[in-house]
Amino acid sequence: MKKKLLAILQYLFFAALAAFFVWLSLKDMNAENWAKLKDALHRANYWLLVPVLLLLLASHYLRALRWRQLMEPLGYKPSRINVFLGVMIGYFVNLGAPRVGEVVKCTVLARYEKIPADKLVGTIVAERAFDVICLLAVFSLTLVFQFDVIHSLTADKFNVLFHNASGQVSYIKILALVAGLLILFFITRFFLRRFAHVNLVQKVKAIAVNIWHGLTSVKDLKNKPLFFVYTVGIWTLYLLSTWFGFFAISETRHLTLVDALSVLAMGSVGMIVSPGGIGAYALLVEKTVAFYGVAGNPYGEALGWLLWFGQLLSFILFGVASFILLPRVNRRKNEATTNYSTENI
Repeated sequence: MKKKLLAILQYLFFAALAAFFVWLSLKDMNAENWAKLKDALHRANYWLLVPVLLLLLASHYLRALRWRQLMEPLGYKPSRINVFLGVMIGYFVNLGAPRVGEVVKCTVLARYEKIPADKLVGTIVAERAFDVICLLAVFSLTLVFQFDVIHSLTADKFNVLFHNASGQVSYIKILALVAGLLILFFITRFFLRRFAHVNLVQKVKAIAVNIWHGLTSVKDLKNKPLFFVYTVGIWTLYLLSTWFGFFAISETRHLTLVDALSVLAMGSVGMIVSPGGIGAYALLVEKTVAFYGVAGNPYGEALGWLLWFGQLLSFILFGVASFILLPRVNRRKNEATTNYSTENI
């Protein structure tokens, strides 16, 4: 009963979170802005969603191949199609029950490939750990390639932080900032040690340990370069799908592949903080493209919702198709195995 109540509360929390971000994204909309947004979406070229969907499909397939590779050190080599269909079912389930999709895709493979689901948990942790590293890499590349844009937008704020009223560098402010960071570090360290028996602290430590184990698990792979090729390929396809989406709206067609790095970085954050990225993804994309002179309303917002819709559509279409195909593919595979065995008797 307690677990059921916690599950209900969890779903209600995620639903409320999604509703909050949708409200945050649309709260400043008046009748005129609504009309502009509808016009921008009406004029959008929806045929460009086709290459976007194909690029996303390819990225999902590479993700499935990478996940399959992580199972090899465990002594398992499931069929590519089952792993891919499991990944897509996981994405689909995550739309309605965040984080549950990870469990479901493990359960799918446990059923059709006879792999213990608990052994797959470590591979999920490894995947997520490398996704975090990749997201940080995307942010770093954005900072390198978009330094001029970011600096021009943030220079005033940093000047306030590190300069005094006369415009000179304030070493007192810099020392105060460094001292504040050191104090925060030691306070955090103290609490982690002092309250090590508290469940929340134990969970935080467990997450950190699992992430470290996930990162170091790659050393057991037979073909390490292939793993990194898959990883780079996944995020490259994400980047290309974002860039292709720019061409759907005439006012964002001038944005470049480098600009797509910023949108990918912030959009990925939106997909993390809100279930399925609803509300948060569109909001962060809108704020990001505003850096490049695109009017947030209606064009930045229209782009954000359009890119989000493309990802949602890929999860729904490919997820539903995977639910239908999975039992059929495995029935045919079992029938083929049975026929082969009978012929050899």
